[in-house]
Amino acid sequence: MGGRVWGNFMRDAEEIACSRRMNSLTLNRHTEILEILEIPQLMDTCVRNGYYEEALELAAYVHRLERKHSSIPVIQGIVDEVRQSTQLMLNQLIQQLRTNIQLPACLRVIGYLRRMDVFTEAELRIKFLQARDAWLRSIQASIPDDDPYFHITKTIEACRVHLFDIITQYRAIFSDEEPLLPPEGQALNEGAIFHGWVLQKVSEFLRTLERDLQRGVGSRLDSLLGQCMYFGLSFSRVGADFRGQLAPLFQRVAAAAFKKAVEEAVEKFREEMNSYTLISAPAVLGGSAGVPVPATQPGTLQPPMVLLDFPPLACFLNGLLVAFNDLRLCCPIALAQDVTTCLEDALGEVTKTILAFHRAEEAAFSGREQELFAQFCTAFLEDLLPYLNRCLQVLFPPAQIAQALGVPPTQLQRFGRLGRIDVGAIREPLAFLLPAAGEEELGQESTLHPEGEEEAMPGESGTPFPLRLLVNPALRVLDAHLVTGPEGCASLKGFSAYVPRHWAVHVSGVDEHGEPVSWEATGWAARIIQHEMDHLDGILYIDRMDTRTFTNVSWMELLD
Repeated sequence: MGGRVWGNFMRDAEEIACSRRMNSLTLNRHTEILEILEIPQLMDTCVRNGYYEEALELAAYVHRLERKHSSIPVIQGIVDEVRQSTQLMLNQLIQQLRTNIQLPACLRVIGYLRRMDVFTEAELRIKFLQARDAWLRSIQASIPDDDPYFHITKTIEACRVHLFDIITQYRAIFSDEEPLLPPEGQALNEGAIFHGWVLQKVSEFLRTLERDLQRGVGSRLDSLLGQCMYFGLSFSRVGADFRGQLAPLFQRVAAAAFKKAVEEAVEKFREEMNSYTLISAPAVLGGSAGVPVPATQPGTLQPPMVLLDFPPLACFLNGLLVAFNDLRLCCPIALAQDVTTCLEDALGEVTKTILAFHRAEEAAFSGREQELFAQFCTAFLEDLLPYLNRCLQVLFPPAQIAQALGVPPTQLQRFGRLGRIDVGAIREPLAFLLPAAGEEELGQESTLHPEGEEEAMPGESGTPFPLRLLVNPALRVLDAHLVTGPEGCASLKGFSAYVPRHWAVHVSGVDEHGEPVSWEATGWAARIIQHEMDHLDGILYIDRMDTRTFTNVSWMELLD
């Protein structure tokens, strides 16, 4: 029994001695143990105060401890707490990318994320773009959208500045030379990530632009187009030039605004005709009354003053001029056909309204009213329509249309009436209402048309002028507006060019019988007179031509 007691004593003594040695060792290593136990707290402090460099060193140290002593419960608890702090650090770093962060800070954040080894390279790029995109969306969402023009201009400014910065940051941080290798082993082109995101942002901007344009930006379309083109130009430096996609958007908006304005002018004309009466004598307001015409600067279009004698026509032209002036601010050449068709449709409706007025009032017309109505129709056909063609020629110069089509200006006839109203089609329904006396008198005299041309000059009705022999002819300009049109000459066969000429001139002189003769000419007639008067002064059309339009006609015929 004594041996058993002694044995128990020795065993207890050894346990006490072992515990004492362990306590002594613990006491001697107290500082090191305390440092290890305080790692989670230190890690949390570093993360919350932004000391990410020190936090990454602590995380690496704990990772080594885990590999050596993964079986120790205390070490495993420390590892779990450090992982929670690491997740907090990850969230903070990504959150920094969602702020207005500059490139140096971006480089540091991405460097920390790479050292954390949480994402693959492809995932890291996606996370970067997602975070920066979230910040950009927050900027765009803060822009008030009550005023469409203010909203889109601020959106353009925000995208131009911040989106460009994001692209610059991305290209500075990530290399696009080496392909990425996802876990599946399939090659992944970096462009599929980056350019896909850029394409998405450009598409979103274009949708926003289209939505705000449809809401209406007033008469500031040209200013908005300039800002958008500058935006696209700045993006061309990073290979994302989208200016080509802007043209269709602005073209549709400009065409829709023009069509709406023209429809309003037609509706206003109908209202005016419903209350119009042919009781006031013309020549009271118009230029034929001797009222002086306001002086205009050379090259400007002066509306026909005779239309003031007929208020419905004057109001209709005013509505069209408002539409033209709004269109002029943003007038793509591609709209030439659409604008011309819209005008022809509107003029067709006006013609129908005039015919309806005639049918309703014809039975009650007096002789004076019949004469006034004939003058009304004449002013519409002979003054309003040619003036509209001149406006179209200013909006859509034939030389620019030819350049856009890639053909010489002399070949534009093959493409139909681009930028020209079909005056003949509009004149036909009203022909029986026009006075016949002038036509018979005109038909008794010989006429002159430009050789080799089957159609009248754009904006002119094709009315010929009398061919007379004049001695000492004198030319006086009636309309200072210059109209550019094609010309050729027997003095220089096989060539043609576009030459600016005055639209209307007055010719005076003495005929072969010594009698004074004078007449006025417009359109082609005025062009031919000026051409021939230049010959008397020793001047050819090539001295006045636009040199960019000089064309060898024979060469084009050979190519055909």
